Amino acid sequence: VDSYDVTVDEELGDIQLIKIEKRKYWLHDDWYLKYITLKTPCGDYIEFPCYRWISGEGEIVLRDGRAKLACDDQIHILKQHRRKELETRQKLYRWMEWNPGFPLSIDAKCHRDLPRDIQFDSEKGVDFVLNYSKAMENLFINRFMHMFQSSWNDFADFEKIFVKISNTISERVMNHWQEDVMFGYQFLNGCNPVLIQRCRKLPEKLPVTTEMVECSLERQLTLEQEVEQGNIFIVDFELLDGIDANKTDPCTLQFLAAPICLLYKNLANKIVPIAIQLSQVPGDENPIFLPSDAKYDWLLAKIWVRSSDFHIHQTITHLLCTHLVSEVFGIAMYRQLPAVHPIFKLLVAHVRFTIAINTKAREQLICEYGLFDKANATGGGGHVQMVQKAMQNLTYSSLCFPEAIKARGMDSMEDIPYYFYRDDGLLVWEAIKTFTAEVVDIYYESDQVVEEDLELQDFVNDVYVYGMRGRKASGFPKSIKTKNKLSEYLTVVIFTASAQHAAVNFGQYDWCSWIPNAPPTMRAPPPTTKGVVTIEQIVDTLPDRGRSCWHLGAVWALSQFQDNELFLGMYPEEHFIEKPVKEAMARFRKNLDAIVSVIAERNKKKKLPYYYLSPDRIPNSVAI
Repeated sequence: VDSYDVTVDEELGDIQLIKIEKRKYWLHDDWYLKYITLKTPCGDYIEFPCYRWISGEGEIVLRDGRAKLACDDQIHILKQHRRKELETRQKLYRWMEWNPGFPLSIDAKCHRDLPRDIQFDSEKGVDFVLNYSKAMENLFINRFMHMFQSSWNDFADFEKIFVKISNTISERVMNHWQEDVMFGYQFLNGCNPVLIQRCRKLPEKLPVTTEMVECSLERQLTLEQEVEQGNIFIVDFELLDGIDANKTDPCTLQFLAAPICLLYKNLANKIVPIAIQLSQVPGDENPIFLPSDAKYDWLLAKIWVRSSDFHIHQTITHLLCTHLVSEVFGIAMYRQLPAVHPIFKLLVAHVRFTIAINTKAREQLICEYGLFDKANATGGGGHVQMVQKAMQNLTYSSLCFPEAIKARGMDSMEDIPYYFYRDDGLLVWEAIKTFTAEVVDIYYESDQVVEEDLELQDFVNDVYVYGMRGRKASGFPKSIKTKNKLSEYLTVVIFTASAQHAAVNFGQYDWCSWIPNAPPTMRAPPPTTKGVVTIEQIVDTLPDRGRSCWHLGAVWALSQFQDNELFLGMYPEEHFIEKPVKEAMARFRKNLDAIVSVIAERNKKKKLPYYYLSPDRIPNSVAI
């Protein structure tokens, strides 16, 4: 890092813009310019933030750091600068359809095609092939990585690839994964805590009766009465129905199911499973499995649910609803908001490296013959079908955290006391909402100013038209008319990129490293009768040694923070220079610190701590 002083002798008058030109001397002499500080003759300092790369024979024209809406710019040269910046950016940041029905993504085939400003500092650090292989080496499991088709001998055999890095949660999962309480707990606080909902009415496609589940009910009520009292919950994996299983390896048949799982809140307020049907259409060959069945019948039914949960988690909860959605916000921001716009300054830290990591994933991970095909039953195209299907139900309100929790009937802290994902998520959501509302107040005097900010409206419209493909049913706004709606929208953008991604990403090693608890594939179809399942059959159904290793490498690599990670509330790049915003940022950090303390205090008493939504563990953006 170098600093340079440049002294100018002549009187220059009021400085509106500063132009930086770079000549090309060496092969790779890209220059990352942080900022320029101008000292005026009367001793004032004016900051000109840049935080961009200048490459080749480049030039950049900078404005001073005060955030301005288009209506604040009266001088022609400034209006022109603003317009030119967006014209240039719109040529650089182009939308592209990666697969039909997907949210649109950046028009780039590989990482090096991206605009320099949004590339990773070092591409090596995010090479999935390298990272997964490195992870397997670090885990001392690389000797198994080519052993496809080779089954493990029994459950204990999975420990051969597991023990090397035992941490409290994954070890606890290994010791207790067969217990119903541990199974139920994961729907609340595992890495996919977004599916469980209160069951208001038993679905016809799950013909379960009181007699069947009598031994699980603890309140001397019928099943219908338990439903009325709000003690029954349901997780329905209907999305997986009709999805093609992975056929990329002719030597290994792989299978998917679309189970329905009924759960019960017992007298200890714990959520436990009471009935599982492994496919959507009831019938003689689709029995309802119960805790009162033979031990291995019930265990295999639960394993099928865990495997289905893993698929929905990876492809929908994680890929679609955090990665792809955040990329849409990022591209729209670069295309429609100039660097001087307050909303650009607010959001730029929350889209850092997102477009780059997604481009890398399309290049190596989720592409045809990519790493995703190696170990996952939804590889080979199934994951693409899943996203296409889920896009039909992706809504704006599902990204508004409090609304999403309420829509699933999971909002009562009294009724459902151990839902830490909800409790912590609401605290973080409120802290972000307070902060965005303060920033909006600083720059928008009234609702009218919001409505008349055409750059902002273009940004919101871009997200709707290209991200959500203009689907009215998505409920995404085409325009924003009030300050309140604007701060909610900004909260959605920031929360999705930071807290929601952290909640569903960084627990993957904890919950998915013990393979029987989250099998990425199944090598035999779901059972169609009861009373025939053996332990040998279960082990032969679970992933083979090779797939287990690739899976373990993946969940380990995905659960690591970046080397230079920036956590929520950290804004080292000073895009904002005004005092009121800096004060709002300081209050935001203070609120976040208070949340860290609340969560740490609660976790002290817990055998299974929940820390994924502690702000000191929430990165600012989706970057892994």
